[in-house]
Amino acid sequence: MAQQAKLAADIGGTFTDIVLESGPKRWSGKVLTTTHAPELGVIEGIGIVLAQSGLKPQDIGVFIHGTTLATNALIERKGAKTAFITTEGFRDIIEQGYEKRFDHYDLMIDRPVPLAPRTLRFEVRERLSVDGEVLVPLDDTGAATLAGKIAAEGVKAVAIGFLHAYAHDAHEKRVREVLAKHLPKDVTICISSEVAPEIREYERFSTTIANAYVRPLMASYLYRLRDQLKDMKLSAPLFLMMSGGGLTTLETAARFPIRLVESGPAGGAILASQIAAECNLPEVLSFDMGGTTAKICLLTDGEPERARKFEIARAYRDMKGSGIPVRIPVIEMVEIGAGGGSIARVDKLSRITVGPDSAGSTPGPVCYGRGGTEPAVTDANLALGKIDPDYFAGGKIPLDEAGAKAALQKNIGSKLGLKDFWPAAGVTEIVEENMANAARVHAIERGRDIAACTMIAFGGGAPLHACRLAEKVGVRSIIVPLGAGVGSAIGFLRAPVAYEITRSAVVSLEAFNAEKVNALIVSMTADARSVVEPALGKAKATVRVIADCRYVGQGHEIRVSVPVKKLSKADGAKIKVAFERLYEQVYGLRIPNQEAEAITWSVTVSSQAVKPKRAAKAAKRPAPKPRSKRTIYDPALGKQVSAPVYWRFDMKAGAAIKGPAIIAEDETSTIVGANFTASVNSLGYIVLERVK
Repeated sequence: MAQQAKLAADIGGTFTDIVLESGPKRWSGKVLTTTHAPELGVIEGIGIVLAQSGLKPQDIGVFIHGTTLATNALIERKGAKTAFITTEGFRDIIEQGYEKRFDHYDLMIDRPVPLAPRTLRFEVRERLSVDGEVLVPLDDTGAATLAGKIAAEGVKAVAIGFLHAYAHDAHEKRVREVLAKHLPKDVTICISSEVAPEIREYERFSTTIANAYVRPLMASYLYRLRDQLKDMKLSAPLFLMMSGGGLTTLETAARFPIRLVESGPAGGAILASQIAAECNLPEVLSFDMGGTTAKICLLTDGEPERARKFEIARAYRDMKGSGIPVRIPVIEMVEIGAGGGSIARVDKLSRITVGPDSAGSTPGPVCYGRGGTEPAVTDANLALGKIDPDYFAGGKIPLDEAGAKAALQKNIGSKLGLKDFWPAAGVTEIVEENMANAARVHAIERGRDIAACTMIAFGGGAPLHACRLAEKVGVRSIIVPLGAGVGSAIGFLRAPVAYEITRSAVVSLEAFNAEKVNALIVSMTADARSVVEPALGKAKATVRVIADCRYVGQGHEIRVSVPVKKLSKADGAKIKVAFERLYEQVYGLRIPNQEAEAITWSVTVSSQAVKPKRAAKAAKRPAPKPRSKRTIYDPALGKQVSAPVYWRFDMKAGAAIKGPAIIAEDETSTIVGANFTASVNSLGYIVLERVK
């Protein structure tokens, strides 16, 4: 059993979550994220769960890790000094962007500042056509001259992006060879044909620059972590969670760290996917609320929506186009600054605002007693009785309830004429409305009925707010899984070893060139297998093929599944039928007699999914006696009430209670609203049902 132990670590903005599983047993822990050296928090957390379990480092068979380090480096601009080399005449593409304003009515908008400033963007004389014809020969001498300029600037990372390199990479590879001969060995070099081999040069160049920008930092961190794990005799294979929901090796992650952006939230979506399959839920709203952000994701038939584009470090909250675009496989979700550490204030119009900035782990909310002075959502939840001050994070972090209430009164109540619990109630109501608005917009943009979904709530904060959020968006059923407080880390342990390869190739669906597509898919499948299969051992891999399709002349695509087989000319028409069905679902119409085309193709090779254990109907049994009572504020009743506090693991399958109530556990508490009942299903999950 010990040899099968699996370990997961999820580094968030406030907490680092650790989960250890051995057979049917699970141990978990939360420690504050050590921002200055994230690996220290990971090592501390591993020590905690090993002590809980009695296992040794040598008993661990696999270690899976997700981190926000790459995301934070991009947001905080703490990556390497990066230069960019491109085709002559095109160095300003990453500043010109889409050549349109993301906000038409704001005359003073601030565009995203490029990661590579203009003084570090260089040009090389060369030009290839889209068909690979050499229009202008590559100037090797000019490339060598640039190496000297780059070295003199103290650059630590170089990104290379040429026109049409997604289809023909010879010039990019040649310049990389030239630079490698002349630059110091510690300078990292990335080429766009390997990082993001897709059309649309702005996004391709932006992704390559972002990858180069964080690669020195991420490679250094990953190898430091590996060395510290070896020092503690933990020699298990280390896999990294990627933004698309799959696992990859340390070596691949160090080479393409941009794929680790949003790796933590991806783990949560994988957990929701498993629960949807276990409970036979066709439509799911995944709600993940941690210490820094809240994430909303929609799933259909157990599959989260996926995308090929993501924006990092938006200058304007929730405004598309105001961030840095990257082309990576990513699980589609909306993320807002609404976590336990999100700071509450009163603005100039005397309105309570929450986030998007967070107190993080240092100094943290006021109640942490680590120097924070501005109240956060956790302070409000504590003041409302939702959190036990003596048992936060399993009792590892004592909370200062008096300090939280004083900060809320000073910063919120005194400015609005509110007293007692009302400043805290105002903060939680606003943060819940922010999340509800984000969920509504996310569903509407995808043509989905949010009220038809079952909510799956996890993360340290989600079970505290799930009932109120469900009331606001019309959801009637909520599931809180076991280990909800460390849900994303548990999701890591359920994720497949997977890798996605993407390449652009324009193919008409009417005059379908099956030979061209088959050759492309075979090549991409081989490349993806080379990454995945060494980690699978004797296990078999599965293959999934996706085509990004559009009507001819459009500038946006829809992802369409493609049969995994040798395609024929007739398959072009079948792909078009699937495309038009999805197009009508999203946009409410089809365009008759309009030709369609596939622009980009992706192949994902992954380990086979384990069949989930299905939830069975549990026989009814009496509810356990509550451990205590606590006064909480119930927003549906609009007043404070005395609520019984149940210990989660006292509630066996079939037990049911009525709200208002609290179901407590080590890493979170589930608040059962007055309009809800709570029961436990055969898998140990809390099922909240709305009765009013």
